[in-house]
Order: sequence, then structure tokens, then C-alpha cells
Amino acid sequence: MANKAYQFRIYPTEEQKLLFAKTFGCVRLVYNYYLEQKIKLYQKEKKNFSYTKCSNDMTALKKTEDYLFLSDVDSIALQQSLRHLEDAFQNFFSRPANGFPKFKSRRKSRKSYTTVFVNGNISLENGYLKLPKAGLVKVRQHRAIPTDYKLKSVTISQSASGKYYASILFEYENQVQEQELHTFLGLDFSMHELYKDSNGSEPAYPRYYRQSEKKLQKEQRKLSLMQKGSKNREKQRIRVAILHEKIANQRKDFLHKLSRQLADVWDCICIENLNMQAMAQSLHFGKSVCDNGWGMFTEFLRYKLEESGKKLVKIDRFFASSQTCSCCGYKNPETKDLSVRVWDCPECGTHHDRDVNAAVNIRNEGMRLVSA
Repeated sequence: MANKAYQFRIYPTEEQKLLFAKTFGCVRLVYNYYLEQKIKLYQKEKKNFSYTKCSNDMTALKKTEDYLFLSDVDSIALQQSLRHLEDAFQNFFSRPANGFPKFKSRRKSRKSYTTVFVNGNISLENGYLKLPKAGLVKVRQHRAIPTDYKLKSVTISQSASGKYYASILFEYENQVQEQELHTFLGLDFSMHELYKDSNGSEPAYPRYYRQSEKKLQKEQRKLSLMQKGSKNREKQRIRVAILHEKIANQRKDFLHKLSRQLADVWDCICIENLNMQAMAQSLHFGKSVCDNGWGMFTEFLRYKLEESGKKLVKIDRFFASSQTCSCCGYKNPETKDLSVRVWDCPECGTHHDRDVNAAVNIRNEGMRLVSA
């Protein structure tokens, strides 16, 4: 079995918006409350406050005078908040580098909550999404859901610009058969063009953030000068959020279309397993890395290829793809300098474009790994 999520724009009424806002707040409160209880219990008695104990305690908490309002929202959403807290602790203990769970801020945290399908409490039909407590919410359903898909859960979220979205998770039987890999393509990450492939082509990425950077700076400068808490500042904050949202949507649209084109043509695509987080923190090219969205692009490529029975192969990041001649295998140490964009092989005399040569080496290494 496999899972697939569909995201749709929803249009709640004013009454439903108030309910969503209250649910966002209650979910955050429950998360923070039991995070604090877990910390206190461990500091005093060195014991764990398990999910089951938290759930039983929350049932009693909802009956107390100070927390009666918790009964006004979807109870499953509150339970899911406890599950998310438990997952956060499990992630921390399995990988401490993930960091200790943090308290959710009212201003900075993402406004969302998740509810699970139980006994027909959620349905999607006739342009409406049925939700617990909220009832029927108008939805813009831009694609049909296969009839054999089973609804599992729904996550309601509000963007910084004030728009509401529903991410609906479905379960289906995965019957994709792996194809024989005949055609291979290597991609080498490029700061300006997104990538160069082993055929010498590049997608001419529009660099949406760079295009809107001046306008964004102007609007952010206005926002910084406004008094905190004022209505005009809130209006300006929404203008800035809409700009950011537009840039993100443009980038995502371009990457979706590009990854679909590649997945339809090639059986296997080979890339380097780069540490994009470290590159994004660089002072020299951090903006360009974030603007390109290479991590998002490779994730789109991965699932589109897998759905067709094809493959995305990741090459070790320490593989010397830029230094090695793709014709004779000579390793040129001079190409460690990133300013060297073209070079001639001292061994065989072949003239190389740095990125194209690297893409060819990545493709060849990918073919070797697949056939091994």
C-alpha cells in the first residue's frame, strides 16, 4: 500500500474561519501544555509521559473549568497534536541532531491541524469537503480522485497571506512494475541554470526570486517602518506574504512541469547527493541555492519517476565528477577551483565544459551503480 496527498484550496465561511482559528489555537495549546508536562515529569522523576497517559489526561483536562473550550473543536485534531508531539520526541531520541522539541509560537508557528477519517466523518463530494465540527466547506477540486483510493486524513492549513488549504491524504494499492532502464540522463547542479545535463542542455531557469527581489525589498522596507500591532502594518504584512507566496508558486509550477517532462522521456536520471542545507547557508551563493529549489526539484523527480516504475539514482557527493575527464578518466586537480568553467584534458586533449563534463560523469557512474 502507498499514500498520496492532494492539496486543494478551500473557501470557508466566516463562521468556519473562526472555528479553524480556534482549532489552530487549541492544537497549539495542547502541544505546548503536554510538552511542558513531559519536561517537568522528566526533571522531577526521570520518567516519560507517554502518548497514552497524555491522551487519558487530556480527556480529564477537557472537563475542568479552565479548559472547557477544548470540547468546542475536533477531538481527533487534539489527539493528532499529541501524536505529533510523541513523534517529535521519537525523532529526537533516534537522531539528536534533529533537536529537542520546541514550544509552538502563536505568531511564528504554521497554522494547521490534522484530523483522521473515522466512521465517515470526512468526505469529498460535489465540490464540498465535509469536516468534523466545521461541516461542509467549499473546495476547488482541480483534479479527480481515483475511485479505489481510500481517504485517510485531512490537514487544514492557513497560509501567511490568509488563504486556506486542505491537504487530503489517500491510501491506494501500489501496483507499479519496475521498467527496464534503457535511457539514462545525468544532471549536474548549476547555480544559475538549475542544472546542466549530460547532453549539454540547460533549462534556462527564470530565477523568480531575483526577478522580484527589488519589489520585495521595497515592500519589506515599508513593513519595517510601521508600528507593531497597527492595522496598517497587518495590511502591509499581508502584501509581503502575497509576494513571497507568488514567488514560491511560480517556482513550484516551473519545477513540476520540468520534472514531468524529464520523467516522461528518461528511464533513469542520475544526480549528485548534495548537502543543499549547507550550501543554502553559504554567504556567497545562499540566495541562488534557495531560489533554484534544487531539493524540491529532485523530490518531484523522485516520486514522478517512481510512479512510472523508473528510477532516480543519487551519486555520492564526494565523487570527483568535475575533476575527472569523461573521455579518458584523467583526474585534473586544477578544476577544484570553481572559477575554472572550461578546461582541456592534459592527457587526451578533449575540451570540456565543466558542468557538462560533470553531468556525463554522473550519468556514467549512475549506469555503473544500476548495472552492479
